[in-house]
Amino acid sequence: MSFIAVSQSVPRGEGPEKVTGETVYAVDVSRPGMLWGKALRSPFPHARILAIDISKAKGLDGVHAVLTAKDLPTALVGRKLRDHPVLAQARVRFIGEKVAAVAAESPEIAEEAIRLIDVEYEELPAVFDPLEALGPGAPILHPDLASYQGLSHPINRASNGFDVLHRRKGDVVRGFAESDLIFEHTFTTQLMHQGYLEPHACLVEVDRSGRVQIWANNKSPYYLREQVADVAGLSPDQIVLHPCTIGGDFGGKGDFMDVPLCYHLARVAGRPVKMIMTYTEELMAGNPRHASVVTVKTGVKKDGRMWARQTEVVFNAGAYGAFVPTANLGGSRYSGGCYRIPHLNLVSRLVYTNSVPCGHMRAPGEAQVLFAVESHTDMIARAMGLDPYEFRLQNAIQDGDVNSFGESGTQPKGFRYVKPRETLRRAAEAAGWNRPLRRGRAVGRGMSLAHRAPGGGVSTSTIRIDSEGHVTIHTPVWDTGTGAQTILRQIVAEELTIPVGNVHLEELNTDALKFDSGVGAGRVTYLAGWATVKAARELKRKLVVLAASLLECPQQQIILERGQLMPQGRRENAIPLSSLAARAIASSGEPLQSQCEYRAEEPDITSFCAQVAEVEVDRETGQVQVLKMVTAHDVANILNPVSHQGQIDGAFVQGLGLALMEQLDCEEGRISTLSLGEYKLPNIRDLPKLTTVLVDSGPGSLPYDGKGIGEASLAPVAPAIANAIEDAVGVRITDLPITAEKVYRGLKLKEKEARDATPRKNTELLA
Repeated sequence: MSFIAVSQSVPRGEGPEKVTGETVYAVDVSRPGMLWGKALRSPFPHARILAIDISKAKGLDGVHAVLTAKDLPTALVGRKLRDHPVLAQARVRFIGEKVAAVAAESPEIAEEAIRLIDVEYEELPAVFDPLEALGPGAPILHPDLASYQGLSHPINRASNGFDVLHRRKGDVVRGFAESDLIFEHTFTTQLMHQGYLEPHACLVEVDRSGRVQIWANNKSPYYLREQVADVAGLSPDQIVLHPCTIGGDFGGKGDFMDVPLCYHLARVAGRPVKMIMTYTEELMAGNPRHASVVTVKTGVKKDGRMWARQTEVVFNAGAYGAFVPTANLGGSRYSGGCYRIPHLNLVSRLVYTNSVPCGHMRAPGEAQVLFAVESHTDMIARAMGLDPYEFRLQNAIQDGDVNSFGESGTQPKGFRYVKPRETLRRAAEAAGWNRPLRRGRAVGRGMSLAHRAPGGGVSTSTIRIDSEGHVTIHTPVWDTGTGAQTILRQIVAEELTIPVGNVHLEELNTDALKFDSGVGAGRVTYLAGWATVKAARELKRKLVVLAASLLECPQQQIILERGQLMPQGRRENAIPLSSLAARAIASSGEPLQSQCEYRAEEPDITSFCAQVAEVEVDRETGQVQVLKMVTAHDVANILNPVSHQGQIDGAFVQGLGLALMEQLDCEEGRISTLSLGEYKLPNIRDLPKLTTVLVDSGPGSLPYDGKGIGEASLAPVAPAIANAIEDAVGVRITDLPITAEKVYRGLKLKEKEARDATPRKNTELLA
């Protein structure tokens, strides 16, 4: 199929404004009479608040409001689970929790006022390890858990395990009994910050009519509107969120963060209030990727077929579950991997600890679970003397196979257009899997395999054309930097046969629609894309009706080419879109437009990614260098090749950070990596040669048979590298990140084991 606008590397429409500094971010918004908000944070991981003295802060010149929990409603806030107080109520549960807040004339006065607040605490026993938190005798962090709104299932007794996801397929007990070999391994992953450059920021104003006006870098504004309404005691239609460009998201900009507190400061002060988190606050009290403990047990037949699997996933949620938009982390369902396993049992738990509350990061849950699953897959293959590549080929799912994550109250659905084998083969070919590695050096290769489908939800698109032929998309999808808005412009240009440069885009505030699912889960091109296709085709239909009337020609004979409508074979009678739009406006007094909603669940078409890492290990230091990386993706039609590759590259770099260096160091609940100088993000010198292989897979679920790409190349990176390290030096690392120290210790342990296994000479025995 040939396209005129889709499948082209169209430059970003927002690019010029961003590079010239004209783009408006939340930190750029200012309102007359604006004050600055600041929060006082807890120095303790778990403590009872005995008293708060705010008298000195209230007496400081320039201070307009000082708040504690006593000044606020008791309502709790959260994306799904409402368990987070706006300000700590009676006790604090992590270092960095907000205890009091001020609004002042300047940031400096606000900082000084915060220092003048005196809080008396009584320290309480704390728990930091999620497995210990589930054990007997652990302090219960949320005694009132059973009363919280948003629980996925009733809680009968107080527990730190506040959510359990249980999925099964077949009979896992019988499956293990029928297996010839059983393997079990445990893996751990670390806390990881999203690493966006723009910190959380918001501005809240209560206008003269009592409506709440909000500017915030939040990618899910309709959800945020509901959250603020809940804690403010307002109806959602009394709140409006205004579009702001988001300076990096990667999953972390979907939460409420300071917005409810900022509202209360503005309400009490009677003036607009702005709050901007410092990066120290981001790293101390943001909503990072969950640390995890994952145990995978697999039964295998002698011929190499995987037959049964039991997976236990424990996510360290931190002090609150409020930053997770669903009951559990959806990525945990990938514990079956991409493999045909007749008998499956998955248990995934979210557990409270006295640590920073966790939220979403790109491929939430999936990155943690896939590290375990794909490392485990290699360990099985090596133990059985099988080639890890051939082992994966043998067990890979096929068209029509039941979902690897099993049932959840409904019949599991089968996959369509499944291409794991083709993707594996292309990755292996590009990496030279069967070519000998260089002798005399500690070099190895490792492989991994993953799959992903976009999330479901609802989105709406409105398209308008004015009398001059200018076409504008009105969308509730705010810019997070992914290029999704450019894709929407390409879709409209394709449908109306006009240049992409003639299509403009305007972001809508929350007054425009009842609801939109927002950005996340790779859903934007799927949902907003289809909504835009439908709206563009509806607008085209209206134009055809109008043209047929003017040309006195049957509608079925009208064609649209290069922005003109004409009867087939009669180009001399062509009417430009602008002329038709002008006639429509003259007739009705309003621009010609169409609006369409698209609502869908997760599709049954998934996309696969196979990766091969080639690494070299320094035996003297344990330092790991990734030499090459191949990432192969089964793709259908690519809607914008440059943006497509950019998504692959960006996700890969984040996967590299997860694998080798990124970690929020946390000891006894205290984050010690409180700057980007201490929190190590990958830079250009850390990156290996990356080879991308695109595998044509047929139809996709996105418009024009596209497939999602946003998170695909992140999760497989860490296991591919871990597998390559074992191939190189025989050391298996099961806890992320893979540091030189861990590899060095593994090498020394291996040397000791080799010495202990070697028979000593007689002279040594006598000595």
